[in-house]
Amino acid sequence: MNRVTRQIGRRAGIAAGITGLVVPMTIALGTAPAQAASCNVTTGPYQKQVEKFLGRTVDGRQSLADCQAIQAFQRKHGITPTVGYAGPLTWRTMNTMIQQKAAGSNPNKDRRCPTNKGRIACVDLTRQLSWIQDGSRLTYGPVPVRTGRDGAETRTGAKKVYWRNINHWSTLYNVSMPYAQFFDGGQAFHSTTKSMWNPPGSAGCVNMTSKDAKAYWSLLRNGDDVFVYGRKPGT
Repeated sequence: MNRVTRQIGRRAGIAAGITGLVVPMTIALGTAPAQAASCNVTTGPYQKQVEKFLGRTVDGRQSLADCQAIQAFQRKHGITPTVGYAGPLTWRTMNTMIQQKAAGSNPNKDRRCPTNKGRIACVDLTRQLSWIQDGSRLTYGPVPVRTGRDGAETRTGAKKVYWRNINHWSTLYNVSMPYAQFFDGGQAFHSTTKSMWNPPGSAGCVNMTSKDAKAYWSLLRNGDDVFVYGRKPGT
């Protein structure tokens, strides 16, 4: 092989190497838009219900705009996977919100929470609602709550507040439980920073917003009655 032939061979090898680098970069750049648009554009089983809840056009067909609206809802409440799909968990969360709104200012219309106890904190697991009443008179709420997940359900029945700690720290879960009011073993009312509709739920406590937990702290005392009934959706 003469000198000229060797130089041509080296140049061809360099060109091939450059080409080998350029092709993967082109492919990577080509996939970036698809990764950015991570919406699931498949029509979900609860498409129409979800569209109606979000104020979208109810046509039962998933669009990119539908997906983005569903994604925003999922992101706000910590629903995963956050892909904009109108699936069972997303609709169950929305349906709970609808039931909570329907409760209005008369959450104990069916009289399931006792009205002969004086001051009592009621927890309806089915609607994920809680309120405080004195006899049949509503004194606070109803407010959305986040109760125990499947396998760690908030226990039902008649209870009493037996211990309160405004700055409680859980050594079991290594988390802060501000405004904790215990009513059944390790289960208590306390505030959390999570969304009240964040699945799958608590480890058994009745989570509340800071505002509502503070109000419960000021209204309840040791010995006050608590009544928990119903069944949380998904448990």
